Amino acid sequence: MQAGQETGIRAVQKFRERAKVLQNTRIAGGIYDLRLKTEQIAAAAQPGQFVSVYSNDHSRLLPRPISICGADPKSGELRLVFRVSGRGTEEFSRLSAGDRVDLTGPLGNGFPESVLKSQSGKTVFLIGGGIGIPPMVQLARTLAAGNDEKGAPRLISVLGFRDELFLVDDLKAYSEVVIATEDGSCGTKGNVLDAIRERNLKADVICACGPTPMLRALRAYAQETGTECWLSLEEKMACGIGACLSCVCKSTDIDEHSRVRNKRVCTEGPVFNSTDIEL
Repeated sequence: MQAGQETGIRAVQKFRERAKVLQNTRIAGGIYDLRLKTEQIAAAAQPGQFVSVYSNDHSRLLPRPISICGADPKSGELRLVFRVSGRGTEEFSRLSAGDRVDLTGPLGNGFPESVLKSQSGKTVFLIGGGIGIPPMVQLARTLAAGNDEKGAPRLISVLGFRDELFLVDDLKAYSEVVIATEDGSCGTKGNVLDAIRERNLKADVICACGPTPMLRALRAYAQETGTECWLSLEEKMACGIGACLSCVCKSTDIDEHSRVRNKRVCTEGPVFNSTDIEL
C-alpha cells in the first residue's frame, strides 16, 4: 500500500441466517422496502456494507447482493431497499410478513472509521443515484448521531432520480436534501453534479453510491476540487466473498500478491477511496 492510503478495512464477522420477514412494501415503481428480523447481522452491520440474499427456489444457486439501507442492533431489524431487476429480486418482491429467507452478511468493507468518527464541524455530501440511494440512509443516520462533544457534521444529501422519488423523507430526517431528476419533474433538471453546481454547494468529504457514470464524474470532480471522496461501487457479483473474481475493478496500485491492478469489489470494497480506483 502506498503511503497515506487508507483501505477502510475493518474485521467484521459474517453470519449465515434464516431471517424472518417483518414487512415488505413497494415504495416506488419496481422498488421494494424489505424489513427482516435477524439474530446477528443487524448488530454487526456497518454503513456501506451489503448482504447476499438467497432464493428459496433452489434452482437459483447464486445469491443476490443487496446493500444495507438500515440496521438496528437493538431490535435486530435489517432494512433492505432493492430494485426488481431479474427473477431473484422478483421473488424477493413477493415475500410477505412471516416468510423466511436465507442471507449472509454483513459483507464487504463499508465507509471507513475516518469518515464515521471524524467529521464534526465539516460538511459531508451524501450522494446517491437511483438504487445507490439506500445505503446513504444508514450512513446519514450514523453520521447525524455525532461522536464527540463537537457534535455532528452538516450533512447534505444530493439525490439523483430518473423521475419517481423514494427515500427522500428518510434522508430529510438526518440531513438537508437536494434533488436532481432527469426529466426535471422535481429539483434540478439533470444529474447530481448539476444540482451541486446550481446551488454552489461545497463539502469537505464526499460519500457516494450509484451508477458508474455518476461515480466517474464525482471522482473527476473530487480531483478537480481537492475533496476527499469515498465511492461505493455497484457491480454484479457471484459468490460475494472474493473467491470467484467476477466483480473486480481496476485499481491505481498493484496488488502485492497477484501483481495486477485489480481489487475485488465484494471484499476490498464496495467502498473505495476515489484515488485508489480507476473508473
